Amino acid sequence: MQPMQAWKEQVRRIEATGFTTVAIADHFTDGYTLEPMVALTAAAMCTTTLRVQTAVLGNDYRHPVLTHRMAATLDVVSEGRLDLGVGAGWMASEYAAAGIPFDPPGRRIDRLEEAIAIVKGLFAGEPFSFTGATYRVSGLVGVPHAVQAPYPPFMIGGGGRRVLGLAGREADIVGINANLGAGVGAGSIVDVSADGILEKIGWAREAAAAAGRDPDQLVFSMAQWLLHVTASSSDARAVLDKVAARTGLDPAWLEAAPGVLVGSVGRCIEKLHELHDRFGISYVQLDAGPRSMASIDAVAPVVAALAG
Repeated sequence: MQPMQAWKEQVRRIEATGFTTVAIADHFTDGYTLEPMVALTAAAMCTTTLRVQTAVLGNDYRHPVLTHRMAATLDVVSEGRLDLGVGAGWMASEYAAAGIPFDPPGRRIDRLEEAIAIVKGLFAGEPFSFTGATYRVSGLVGVPHAVQAPYPPFMIGGGGRRVLGLAGREADIVGINANLGAGVGAGSIVDVSADGILEKIGWAREAAAAAGRDPDQLVFSMAQWLLHVTASSSDARAVLDKVAARTGLDPAWLEAAPGVLVGSVGRCIEKLHELHDRFGISYVQLDAGPRSMASIDAVAPVVAALAG
């Protein structure tokens, strides 16, 4: 973890560059070092317009009553800049490291569904009770009162039909991700091919309509599998060839894949416009995690052009 002053300066620079949101993942193995709710509170305290997003909280790591209390407090501290991302949890290594049972996906999603009902119920500010298979709450009043009403925007992301159906019913922002049941690798980028993205968006929209929601009100977000802004086309080819050799995928297929942004500033802007115009993706999350090839310096011209 870098010194706090340097981290604050980096967050301020993210804001000044034109990014709308800073997001922090909820992992504690594989090189991740920041707890999202605490780190985002610090980010909110040193910025004025930048939204802060949990991307996403692992439901099994916190009781939903605690999730609500922390989220409501962060919404107050940030003066209404929180996007509350929640998920069922997926990284087996951290479950093992923390001694948390890693149940099958269905059971984890069952718990997430109950947790969302509790968190939303507590944002109402009235005595709230809930009895489910996992959680029970009795006459609890959720405080503090959030700035955003009725609650901060919920983001639910995933790659499978069931969790994206839950997102369609409950989320404001739907995160379109690869299905990571088989881990991170070539399969994850193939899973978010053009056809894969359209199918996943369709699952969320279908569930929204079935729940009586307007599918057109859903906002779609997507995390980029690979981002690398290059100075020349030859540099881009070299990056794509390297990734192709590692994954066994065709370089030309990778270059065209929606989840891959490799190329010049102009090429990256072109692909981002395509994500919006063809797929309806409004938000793109650019990875700056432990294995990222991205840098603020490299991405800044892309962000500036789109913001302008």
